[in-house]
Amino acid sequence: MADTVLYEVSDGLATVTINRPDAMNALNVAAKVALRDALRTAADDSAVRAVLLTATGRAFCVGQDLKEHVALLAADVADGSGGTMSTVREHYNPIVRALTEMPKPVVAGVNGVAAGAGLGFALACDYRVVADTASFNTSFAGVALTADSGVSWTLPRLIGQSRAADLLMFPRSITAERAEELGIVNKLVPAADLAAEAASVARTLAQGPTLAYAALKESLAYGAGHSLAETLEKEGELQNRAGASQDHGIAVQSFLAKEKPRYVGR
Repeated sequence: MADTVLYEVSDGLATVTINRPDAMNALNVAAKVALRDALRTAADDSAVRAVLLTATGRAFCVGQDLKEHVALLAADVADGSGGTMSTVREHYNPIVRALTEMPKPVVAGVNGVAAGAGLGFALACDYRVVADTASFNTSFAGVALTADSGVSWTLPRLIGQSRAADLLMFPRSITAERAEELGIVNKLVPAADLAAEAASVARTLAQGPTLAYAALKESLAYGAGHSLAETLEKEGELQNRAGASQDHGIAVQSFLAKEKPRYVGR
């Protein structure tokens, strides 16, 4: 059986590919474990300076594999364990935290429909390159569930509380063009160009000032939940760290020499 998640590292870029195209990349337990572990590997590997999360086939990820889910719920009833929903704690939460907290940029290459947890994973990435044939759907309320995979945190921050409530309470597919209007999409491209464009964006980030990107991620996350005064203090702390990096020295010297900087990620 093919690997449910593919992992490849080249020139500082880790490409993580959800690989269940016949199931529209629905998340069974094996895929969730493999995705969680691949992202943790990328986060911990000092040779990886950026990550591209994408998928095979015509979907990015439609969320939970409901066929497996029904079987697991039946098993819960039979043995009284009630453990099926622990997947949120064991799988979804660690995946989203790996995407948002790793000290390097993460690009989502959204090749098709992103629904439920698939939407959550795309929103947890730092930058979204999206095919013009893709679509987005919160899905959760459609199967009598609440939001998970960070959607109740990420979606309002991207599109506002009112619009997020609308999409969550009245789940429906929205086009890539509408998602761009709402602020979900960073770069909209023709479907035929998605793979090349997403890889190009990710490679550009992989060649950039990695520590500065890490500080930017940390600063944005901190600022979302703290006062201006607290955020100013945090910015000063992070700027001291970035200013002491080898890449900052390279940038300054390259500017003075009127050369393009070649960063080393340190």
